[in-house]
Amino acid sequence: MKAEFLVRRGVLAIAFAGLFAGGASAQSQDATPQQQDLENDKKDIRNDKKDLAKDRSDRQADQRDINHDKSDLSKDRVDRNADQRDINHDRADLNKDRTDRNKDQRDINKDKSQLASDAHKYGANSTQAQADRQDLHADRVDRNKDQRDINHDRTDLNKDRTDRNADQRDINKDKKDLSRDRQDRNKDQKDINKDKKDLHKDRKDLRHDKRGR
Repeated sequence: MKAEFLVRRGVLAIAFAGLFAGGASAQSQDATPQQQDLENDKKDIRNDKKDLAKDRSDRQADQRDINHDKSDLSKDRVDRNADQRDINHDRADLNKDRTDRNKDQRDINKDKSQLASDAHKYGANSTQAQADRQDLHADRVDRNKDQRDINHDRTDLNKDRTDRNADQRDINKDKKDLSRDRQDRNKDQKDINKDKKDLHKDRKDLRHDKRGR
């Protein structure tokens, strides 16, 4: 009788052990997918933070490029405007020197005519003819000086036009760079906004999975 009792007790013990083992196994199997979800959520959050930090860094770099482009654009515009003022000044000098040169040429022509007349009337070595020659020489000196000024003004004008055109090309390039950097900055801002949404969603998923444990 005692032996039978011991056998029954052993059988019951084995049965209870099997039930506990099955329950623990089921509980372990149930917990594995949930634990995996939590790990995935945490991994997604870490990736979102990395993406967010990278996009913010890119956005800040683009903003620095934009500020640099604005500075270059402003400087090139100042240079272009200064060159244009130089061009305007060169044109005014050129016009004035041409006017002076033309006046000197008219004086030379008049001196030649006067010299011919006085030489014919008073003689080639007369006082009047000698005075005419002095006037003719002085007017030729002035005419030659004005011509040198004209040549110099032309050189300055060509140089200033070259500088102005180079500055205008720089301005056009700066505008393109500025537009491109603004597009990059705006794209990075969109990425940042998307990263924030992803981060918010993944944090929400993590809270939901924790409550479901």
